[in-house]
Amino acid sequence: MVSGVAAFAQNKPYTTTGKKVTVYNTVKETNQRITPANGTLSFTEKKQPLETEVSVFVDPTHTFQSVMGFGGAITDASAEVFAKLPKDRQKQFLEAYYDKEKGIGYNLARTTIHSCDFASESYTYVKEGDKELKSFDISHDKKYRIPLIKKAIEAAGGELTLYASPWSPPAFMKSNGSMLKGGKLLPEFYQSWATYYTKFIAAYEKEGIPVWGITIQNEPMATQKWESCIYTGEEERDFLKNYLGPTMHKAGYADKKIIAWDHNRDMLFQRAATVLNDPEAAKYLWGIGYHWYETWNGGSQMFNNLKLAHETFPNTNLIFTEGCKEQFKLENVYDWKLGELYGHNLINDFNSGTTAWTDWNILLDETGGPNHVMNLCFAPIHANTKTGELMFTNEYYYIGHFSKFVQKGAKRIACSTSRSALESTAFLNPDGKTVVIVMNRGEEKVNYFVWINGQAVEVESASHSIQTLVF
Repeated sequence: MVSGVAAFAQNKPYTTTGKKVTVYNTVKETNQRITPANGTLSFTEKKQPLETEVSVFVDPTHTFQSVMGFGGAITDASAEVFAKLPKDRQKQFLEAYYDKEKGIGYNLARTTIHSCDFASESYTYVKEGDKELKSFDISHDKKYRIPLIKKAIEAAGGELTLYASPWSPPAFMKSNGSMLKGGKLLPEFYQSWATYYTKFIAAYEKEGIPVWGITIQNEPMATQKWESCIYTGEEERDFLKNYLGPTMHKAGYADKKIIAWDHNRDMLFQRAATVLNDPEAAKYLWGIGYHWYETWNGGSQMFNNLKLAHETFPNTNLIFTEGCKEQFKLENVYDWKLGELYGHNLINDFNSGTTAWTDWNILLDETGGPNHVMNLCFAPIHANTKTGELMFTNEYYYIGHFSKFVQKGAKRIACSTSRSALESTAFLNPDGKTVVIVMNRGEEKVNYFVWINGQAVEVESASHSIQTLVF
């Protein structure tokens, strides 16, 4: 599904012989943060596990989707906060996210096509009424956002897969005459808006920033007080097949990936089916993007909808494009439940067929902003702009249990638990290493066996912990 994936020697039988297991732990109310345990573990013979024992069963001979990577969004807000940091803190921040050894190895990034709520102001790249886009200019982004993206690319070793999402067309192109509060793209501006994406890509690439892909519209079913725009499934499908797709190809961007939906899991299947059941639209589409905010109505995350889309359209990629904990409060910045929210979603998203995972803002300030409509949220790292201090939430470490160890091109492998007290997923890296991630959200520690084809190691999972096993 993901091109350019390293070849796997699938015809060779998998063996645990000689493999040493290193366990990395992040544990509540301790100093362990992706901390390697003392010593390594070795597999020993264990034929039939017992029902009285807790087991995590792993079968590396059965592989599923490929992994493209992990990352977060470089928004105007993140870039504005970054610019306020002292130079040494900027260096620490970049290493923390993008350095594979010193940090958690992000290789993926999302950014915005002009403004979203996480910016100090609402703005576009053209003058009001300029249908021909002759005034198109990204000068606004050159102050904060583009410099940060360039630094992130450098910190990531010179390569960072970047995609961009629009929150709203310019006000004059919309039915409500505003970038905010929903409204629709007027039919007479379909072509202008499609061309806008290509101008964005050209402008960013002229600045030396490769753009891997775009999403069609952020949250196309939500009327927000910030930048937003509504598309029905049919409208998004028709805009893609009649305007955006052909315009991208005509501009020489047939290789750029296009992602539909970019909204919550609740209605994901309906939107995926509407677009992908039309061959003329589907031919332009790389994948379906999704968020995790379907819990707004009081329910829980709906991973089955994701799994159904993956089973129904197995040749279309699934990419998590945004998620964060809303309603920021500084006193909750170290709340352990923040990380567990991430761990639960990451495990279940990958087990449901996801190929790439992108968090929301990589950095926010001590207020949960800046945000021009005060929609303040949590991020994995917050900065106190008064002191220059960086605050690493446990979100950062929970994401790191995946992004630091699961390589680009890894394959998800079969993995299940014998007790609901544990959640797990597993991967086979291109370098041949196996990665098993186990999370315990409960109040009690759990001793369990990682069992592979008659061989096992025994591991202790502390209460409120996540661990990554590498062997």
